[in-house]
Amino acid sequence: MDGRRSGEQPSPGGADETIRYLAVRGPADRAEAGHLVVPTRLEIEKAVANAARSFLATKHLATFQRSKILRKVAELLASRSGELAIDLAREAGKPIRSARAEVERSVATFLSAAAEVDAGTWEAMPLDVNAASAGRWGVVKRFPLGPVLAITPFNFPLNLVAHKVAPAIAVGAPVVNKPATKTPLSARALREIVVEAGWPQEAYAFLPIPGAETDALVRDPRLPVISFTGSSAVGWKLREAAPRKRVSLELGGNAAVIVHADADPVDAAARAVGGAFGYAGQSCISVQRILVHRSLFHRFRDELLEKTAHLVVGDPLEESTDVGPMISEAEAERALLWIEEAVAQGAQVLAGGHGNDGFVEPTVLTETTRSMKVESHEVFAPVVTLNAYDDFDEALRRVNDSVYGLQAGLFTRDLGLVQKAFEALEVGALVVNDVPTWRADRMPYGGVKDSGNGREGPRWAMEELTEPRLLVLRPPG
Repeated sequence: MDGRRSGEQPSPGGADETIRYLAVRGPADRAEAGHLVVPTRLEIEKAVANAARSFLATKHLATFQRSKILRKVAELLASRSGELAIDLAREAGKPIRSARAEVERSVATFLSAAAEVDAGTWEAMPLDVNAASAGRWGVVKRFPLGPVLAITPFNFPLNLVAHKVAPAIAVGAPVVNKPATKTPLSARALREIVVEAGWPQEAYAFLPIPGAETDALVRDPRLPVISFTGSSAVGWKLREAAPRKRVSLELGGNAAVIVHADADPVDAAARAVGGAFGYAGQSCISVQRILVHRSLFHRFRDELLEKTAHLVVGDPLEESTDVGPMISEAEAERALLWIEEAVAQGAQVLAGGHGNDGFVEPTVLTETTRSMKVESHEVFAPVVTLNAYDDFDEALRRVNDSVYGLQAGLFTRDLGLVQKAFEALEVGALVVNDVPTWRADRMPYGGVKDSGNGREGPRWAMEELTEPRLLVLRPPG
């Protein structure tokens, strides 16, 4: 557990349970950013029971009611953007400018969900395809499956919760949120806002419990839908534990970028720096592998290194900071160990390679190979590899030579190459003339292979949370 205070007291819920406190400490200075009480088993049971019972009401909320709640949430988020951004910077170590951007994206996520509600989910279709079905037509409507267990990670502790909560409200499904215990404060604030906006309090449970205590929720039949964002190792085990449930997984990646010979190296390098080192590389779509056509390699390398050298590493609350700390010293030490291993296996360090006290310098490695963890695994740190290629098909093969398939980037002016890459790359999305780190919150977002299944983005997540039901109409005989 991340933090337990001394002097635990018996819980009023039962003599065999104690009140446990979770202290949330910022990764930059280890100062306490806040604390909260960990729910007891009885409190967890009550929360799940309330979610199941409240579904009887939320599934009947009218379109205008759900839309109104979603828009009010967006309004309240915007009104509290300053304090929420500071909370994000303190608990997650996210640079304050990036924290503000996350709050803005959360607002957009709720507004996008409201727009989808307004657009409706009904579909009419003719069924008179032969003489036997003459006069018949059908209406397809999607119905929520039930309460949603939303398990969310530390790296976007507000917007990734929003991506699960907003679609759930949009379809009329209660939510049981199990946030990352390293960053639960933003998730708690979001629940307060959602309830203030008019969503029933019993239809939104906030359970900041350790991951080891989540198994019972995963198996609970009263929670028929699971939406998980986190590591691949945990995600696939979770799906195996709930084979009869609707399970959506947004997992890891080691995103690649191809910079072809006709690309603008200055633009590509600037975008690659932001994609690789934003939030210390702690995003599943951070740029991790860069492949540059040999004819452009040296110029791109020089541009990349120059821009990397100007990044400011430091206090996430400072306006000038570009790269803050990693979420924990243990994660920083792991990243540094992977760098050392790569160098021992023949990689060369072009920039960075060092760190201390939970910070890792923005690091650029070259001469890396598939056998190195910095190439084949998800590094989840401010570390990027840079290598040259001669043939475009070779570059495509190297991008696909991964167990992951989340997003990829391609810089080129050749539409023929764009089409070829789009057909060949095994990813959830190909981003042209930008890095794979780019994401619009309304788009279908997700991956293939070990990067997961299902898609997020309000419209697409709403489909994951519902099932179609057909009404067949025949004129009276």
